[in-house]
Amino acid sequence: MAYQYANQVDWHDGEHFMHNALQVPYFDNPTSPFLTPYAARFLPNAPLLALGTVDDAGRPWTTILGGEAGFVRPLGQSNIGIRTLVVPEFDPVIKTLFGGDDGNGSVPLDTKNRLVAGLAVDLATRSRIKLAGKMIAGALDRAGDEMTDSSKATEAQMVIRVEQSLGNCPKYLNKKQIIPTLPEPALVSDSLPLPPEAIDLLARADLFFISTVHGTLSMGNNHRGGPPGFVRVAENNDLATTLVYPEYSGNRFYQSLGNLRIDPKAGIVIPDLESGDVLYVTGTTEILIGKEAAALLPRSNLAVTVRILEGRFIRRGLTFRALPGEPSPYNPPVRFLATERAAPDAQSANKRVIYAKLIKKELLTSSIGRFRFSVSDAEAAGRWQPGQYVALAFEDELGAGYIHMRDDDPSSLNDDLVRTFTVSSSMHGNLPDDEFEITIRNVGKVTSFLFRQNIKAGLEIPLRGIAGTFTIHQPKGEVVPFVAGGIGITPLLAHLPQLVLGRIRLFWAIRAKDIGLAIDTFERFPRLGKSTIVYIPGGADDELETVPRLREHGAQTVPRRMLPTDIQGLDGLSNTWYVCAGTEMRQAVVSWLSGKEVVYEDFNY
Repeated sequence: MAYQYANQVDWHDGEHFMHNALQVPYFDNPTSPFLTPYAARFLPNAPLLALGTVDDAGRPWTTILGGEAGFVRPLGQSNIGIRTLVVPEFDPVIKTLFGGDDGNGSVPLDTKNRLVAGLAVDLATRSRIKLAGKMIAGALDRAGDEMTDSSKATEAQMVIRVEQSLGNCPKYLNKKQIIPTLPEPALVSDSLPLPPEAIDLLARADLFFISTVHGTLSMGNNHRGGPPGFVRVAENNDLATTLVYPEYSGNRFYQSLGNLRIDPKAGIVIPDLESGDVLYVTGTTEILIGKEAAALLPRSNLAVTVRILEGRFIRRGLTFRALPGEPSPYNPPVRFLATERAAPDAQSANKRVIYAKLIKKELLTSSIGRFRFSVSDAEAAGRWQPGQYVALAFEDELGAGYIHMRDDDPSSLNDDLVRTFTVSSSMHGNLPDDEFEITIRNVGKVTSFLFRQNIKAGLEIPLRGIAGTFTIHQPKGEVVPFVAGGIGITPLLAHLPQLVLGRIRLFWAIRAKDIGLAIDTFERFPRLGKSTIVYIPGGADDELETVPRLREHGAQTVPRRMLPTDIQGLDGLSNTWYVCAGTEMRQAVVSWLSGKEVVYEDFNY
């Protein structure tokens, strides 16, 4: 027999739409129609409360209140009390709730029972509770002698009747220690486009709070977090200001998105927890699903655009600061707009799936291999150029389906299993037009999968596309220098058949166990050895049996790490240097080449 509690909160039409669109199996709405005992115990320990309401024009706004635990307390009968400093002059939520009063006074009668929604947050423990209800009483009291004129702070007291509450998971909450601070607010801008300071804040922001509405019935408030810069600015000019953010894998309730499906209006607050600056915006949203999301924000299956209609940027407007702590282990890398970085996605324009079939595998060292693929539809895929990369999708082979939390491997939950690999074969080589090769190191889940493959299995992987612009130019008469770190030789390999090898100077840092890659390269391009210096850290030449084979090809060998003096002050080389190495080595080499034009590509292993 099934039981249903009185006044159980049901999913509404917008939430049902999102569940169906994203193929979420049915489950009961876990929201409670009252303040749960757990929520009541949590509130006094939360130093922050994001609070949203709707102004008289029907626009939602969000603010962030608090500074230390204890400013929110349960009062009984699903009521909570709030007592905290606010800045009514600049805070759109406080101004709305108190009818524009910024001094002493109580809530006007016409603003009582106004819809509100909150999110109580403790970033130190990565905990949060959602609340929704109505404000039933409140008062402002200009703070006493301890306040300075510059603070413009007022003490606010509010009583909210909680009609819904729900605990949320800690995913994407970045740890921080909250410290109360007196505000010193200054209005920087209340017009569009957003000022440069606001754009800088967005580039640093690793969280924001969003309020949404479900008609006149209820509101919702929640957090969105990620790595700094996860919110992207699509446009900011006299015509429009639009933000874009990804919706990461979560609990699949889709309550905020369900509200936005019914009513696209949203109010967002983006705080800078280190400086105390704060950006308030309100606007209209659009939910992008599947290919629409990926076309705007590549590698996203779900994204939201926010067209800002009004905003205000306040310097030092917060009543608290934060000491940074550990980022959430669930944060994926920043996803850039398609307009910011070239992103291969052949399937967005071509509904026919293109496959790359693994047809050959060669192990060059214990951890480096060369893999050859044939393309099912070379014309649709397009012809690759030297220095470009292919994007291969491994979701069908390695995807584990939906998992809400996975503390043993948190980064896997937002892993779309799309990987990009530089093409190491030449378009002018011995391969047919419908084949290409990649030379890769075994460093993770996807590469390990490829290294385990048996060619006879006939593995076919969807080819998402081809992109990249790492092109090596060799002006007539100039000697072109190239610095490679280990597997960073791959873009040069694709260029070699069309370059004059006598006018290349290759500075190649490689580990002793990877010398097999260098030997293979010199055997395939015999004249390259005489233009190469190989740096082999970690052992003397006579300890490495393979080193003489490098010398047989004319390469110079140096038994140590590459040093700044190895590439500085060299005569007879082009002013343009090419670098492909891991991030740490690339940054060092670029700093060594001050005054030179450096074209680089790096990788994260």
